[in-house]
Amino acid sequence: MAEQGSAHTHSSATITALREKLQELAIALKNSAESPTQSSSQYCQDFCQTLVEYAGRWRMEKDPLPLVEVYTVALLSYAQASPCLSSQCENVPLVLERLSLSCVELLLSLPEHFPGALWEEFQSSVQSAQSQLQENGITQLSLLSTVAQETGVWTNGTLHSLLSNESPQTEKGERSFNMLHLKLYPFPYILLGTM
Repeated sequence: MAEQGSAHTHSSATITALREKLQELAIALKNSAESPTQSSSQYCQDFCQTLVEYAGRWRMEKDPLPLVEVYTVALLSYAQASPCLSSQCENVPLVLERLSLSCVELLLSLPEHFPGALWEEFQSSVQSAQSQLQENGITQLSLLSTVAQETGVWTNGTLHSLLSNESPQTEKGERSFNMLHLKLYPFPYILLGTM
């Protein structure tokens, strides 16, 4: 029991440190004297390095729930920095797309009985991030948003169909189409490749 409490304290401290580091990166982006494209590229590179560093502290198979928190913090931080990100920087949508795919992959590795409060927090965070990103013309969050609209990651009928090699029902239109991307991308994106 004491070991569990120690792990939770370590997790909370790490998440707090991640928030602070990402906040520092956002401030550096906002105050950068470089061109918007250069500062956005530097932010994306630093963001990815930070995320790899912090996410690497847990193993997906062993401790997936702290990783959900890491991804949630990263997603919200990226969305909050989005007003300062240049649409001319090719890394801006790429980082978000890979972050989104990595989140979906992580969610697929979770047990079917995901803690309800954590799932609701994740849903709320994705919804908030998507709103902020769309306000700034960044739209690469649709796949993750589709998954997060469900009552749990394993409740999506299209997802069940894809995982059991059945043809998904097409009457759901765009949502089914978005979920088909799961079949197209075999998840080589366990975080973010090199920039």
